[in-house]
Amino acid sequence: MSSSELNFPASQNPSSKWRFTWEAQSHVSTLRLILFNTKFKPSSQCNNISINLYVEQSLLTISFFEPEQKPATLIRVPLPRVLIDPESPVHSRAFDDHIEVKLSLLIPVDHPLMSGLDLSEPEGKPASDTLFPFSVNYEMKELSAMEEVHFYCRSCSTKLTRAIRLFNEMPSVDWQDVADNWFGTCCCSFGGISEKLVKEFAKSYSCTTGVCLITGASVIICKEDIVGCEFPEPNRDQTYDSQVNSAETTCLTRDVPCKSEQSRKVCFNYPGAGEVVDEISSGRPIEENIGVKQNNEVAEMVLNGDSSTCMPLKLKDEDNMKSLAGISSEANCHTRNQNDGCCTSNMCEMEKEYELNIELLDKQKIFLKGCLGDAFMLRPSNLSNDVNWIEFLCPKCSSIIGSYPFSSDIAPLDDGIRLYKYNISTCLPICGVNDLFRNYTLERMFTRQLLEAAQDELSFRTVVRDMHTKSPLSQIVLLNPNAWCYSGCCMHDMEPAAKINMYPIVKLLFSANIKGMELEPRKVEEWVTKNQTDEVYMLPSQVTELITNLEMANKMWPPSHMLLQGFYMSSLKR
Repeated sequence: MSSSELNFPASQNPSSKWRFTWEAQSHVSTLRLILFNTKFKPSSQCNNISINLYVEQSLLTISFFEPEQKPATLIRVPLPRVLIDPESPVHSRAFDDHIEVKLSLLIPVDHPLMSGLDLSEPEGKPASDTLFPFSVNYEMKELSAMEEVHFYCRSCSTKLTRAIRLFNEMPSVDWQDVADNWFGTCCCSFGGISEKLVKEFAKSYSCTTGVCLITGASVIICKEDIVGCEFPEPNRDQTYDSQVNSAETTCLTRDVPCKSEQSRKVCFNYPGAGEVVDEISSGRPIEENIGVKQNNEVAEMVLNGDSSTCMPLKLKDEDNMKSLAGISSEANCHTRNQNDGCCTSNMCEMEKEYELNIELLDKQKIFLKGCLGDAFMLRPSNLSNDVNWIEFLCPKCSSIIGSYPFSSDIAPLDDGIRLYKYNISTCLPICGVNDLFRNYTLERMFTRQLLEAAQDELSFRTVVRDMHTKSPLSQIVLLNPNAWCYSGCCMHDMEPAAKINMYPIVKLLFSANIKGMELEPRKVEEWVTKNQTDEVYMLPSQVTELITNLEMANKMWPPSHMLLQGFYMSSLKR
């Protein structure tokens, strides 16, 4: 039966009421078609189903007879560009809410030979890379090859930055763990080097004008290079009350925000402390006074209640105690030699020399926790009570394009603004052929990190939490990380067959506060504990967009496929 035998006016064409989804699995030579109409029951309303292939026209037709209707109903579906075996039989079956058709393939959709086929996009459409590698090294090479780069808002094409000419890779947020794993943590061997490297990194870390740091999800731009925005300056108006307790010890009260709403005390216990006190009293920030030292150690201490005795901030941390005033490096090493018997005099000399040359500012101490990154899918180990994140908006269209970290005020903590790659472009026109970030989307970035976690942690269950409130917003269960699909509406009778390509997806189950379903925090926490679930923290706007994508993908399936064990069936692009 040819398609020319059954013609319908476009307004009455039954194909417009039907949806289709092509699905295939990696390494499997079977192509499955799911055809459904929410107002139709194929098992009782479709008689004598007939399937016809028109490979030359990239078309498949399904015809059937409805009860008490003479003309046959014809459904036209475009064929994806795959190698179908025309000699193999075609299998079809009618269910209550969909029709299933199975075709045999000569080779699987992910076979290396498929990359040699002509899968170019139709004229006028930019080429799409279905397996974009998201390589930071590749992006650094391409961006560095350009004379200068401006970044643009993907929503309104507004120029966001000044010319950037230098590009570097952002150090891993797990650099502290890496240093410990490489050098160890024992004080007698290379463990001291690990601590020194971590502190040195925190001391030197900063965002520099004209330099772009690249991460897997974002580019980090110095706030001075952002066009059309003014950022608040860090709060440096700190007041100090000088109070000399003795000739050797001086206690200063620094008025800073504190959770206990009590004043912190900073103690200096070394000869010549009075000179520094005079400088601080003159209005200079404390960081300028303690940033450069002579041959003395500076100790930060807290006044212990009503007592006049200055106590260390962290008494339980022996490594922090070694820098306290009145306790020299030699004495500290001698103590450890007596306790452990494993520290050498050479290592003590190295520590002494190092401690004389390093002093961390308050904001640099936050970096010791490795809590800075790009705020995209943070892990529990990267969270800090000292760091919050605020979303950054386009100065023209007010769409969310990035974020930045802040602490006690809303000034950028490290002077760096994170611009997410899925919200920006590297050139005009937006998402054009030369746009290096044209293939970035939130769902593809989320999927990549989801799969990396599944491989590293061997966890196929994830709970997504609000970064601010820590409350659960979505539960995700991976089903199949190696699936391919394409979904759309069936074609009108006179409409030419569209050229379509299947794209790689991850099939999953999810739950969220949608469609009348409310997440119960207690049950979610029980689910997390029972299944050793992986946890990620995201900004609320990111989670909202992610859930929207999951809801849209849920509509690719008939009602019988939408819900499974209390979770919704869905997918995300790889």
